[in-house]
Amino acid sequence: MTVVPAIAGFADELTAIRRDFHAHPEIGFQETRTAGRVAALLRDWGVETHVGVGGTGIVGIVRGSRPGERRIGLRADMDALPMDEATNLPWRSTRPGLFHGCGHDGHTTMLLGAARHLAQTRDFAGTAVLIFQPAEEGLGGARAMIADGLFERFPCDEIYALHNAPELPLGAVGVTPGAGMAGASFFDIVVRGRGGHGALPHLARDPVLVATAFAQAAQSVVARDVDPLQPAVLSITRIESGAAYNVIPDEAKLAGTLRYFDDAARARLRERIEALAAGLAQAYGVAIDVDIRDIFTVLENDADAVAAAAAVAREVVGEGGVDAGYPPSLASEDFADMLKVVPGAYLWVGHGGDVPLHNPSFILDDAILPIGASLLARLVETRLA
Repeated sequence: MTVVPAIAGFADELTAIRRDFHAHPEIGFQETRTAGRVAALLRDWGVETHVGVGGTGIVGIVRGSRPGERRIGLRADMDALPMDEATNLPWRSTRPGLFHGCGHDGHTTMLLGAARHLAQTRDFAGTAVLIFQPAEEGLGGARAMIADGLFERFPCDEIYALHNAPELPLGAVGVTPGAGMAGASFFDIVVRGRGGHGALPHLARDPVLVATAFAQAAQSVVARDVDPLQPAVLSITRIESGAAYNVIPDEAKLAGTLRYFDDAARARLRERIEALAAGLAQAYGVAIDVDIRDIFTVLENDADAVAAAAAVAREVVGEGGVDAGYPPSLASEDFADMLKVVPGAYLWVGHGGDVPLHNPSFILDDAILPIGASLLARLVETRLA
């Protein structure tokens, strides 16, 4: 493994920065402390800094010491998850109900490490555009930055991002050609019946019965309505209704997510959910409202960018540590929206561990920080050589 020596030299400082972010997590579009700390560090290192892009987003600009017109974008996400932490680490979250359970504190720190190195050396021809994005966790942070003129104000010819991967060994890198991560929709369904006494169900229209019928029937959509050769997921993740043992409620609510890799599968999933709702509403004599929202675009990696990223990764972590045919994931990532505008690639970087992302006991291995920072820095130096 060939971590950039200068970055290895300040790895302990990166660890301290990351643990500070971890102790003070902030939800999407509320990353005011995090953004303030990022902006202050960038300015201390002589990076031209722009704040308030798409809300709490930050953009740093580093110009190389040699003339060049090309611009390489690097992006990291800053937001935490609305969940409690169960690690009991000394630097655990100080904010109940908020936790960096996906490692975005590490992603932000890795990009800061790359920024510090690039600002110190400027050994490239062109411009590095450093994008610190808010609200990745389903709140549309990438779309907000794009709508705020991100790529008009700060044009990029290529763009790269990475994500920690606890399932991979420390320093292992994976990048997927083509569709690397699924698109996602979120849905909310409200069954409106007629409440009544639990002992007199014939005088009511029980929405709980209908909600459970819908939850079971919906599982047939992927199994019987989507092409088996097209990966897709339909998960109902929440059912809410009622407040008493002897009261049939007026309504029941369901919510969940759809995952898919193409527009045809997305359209088919939507069509079948709406048809099931309409059929059950008629069959049970209730009203069912369906709200399905497109949240994440399918993440499409550019072929040339994948090759470039894999080559840089081999330089940093070694030939045997890179899988340039890494399997796609049915998880989703809003960096996909940036890749719709600018060609680029998304990398997975391993740090080892037996607890998955979004688990209350997730722990990020700080040994990943200089590796990720080196990958990002070398992408700029290599692509702008």
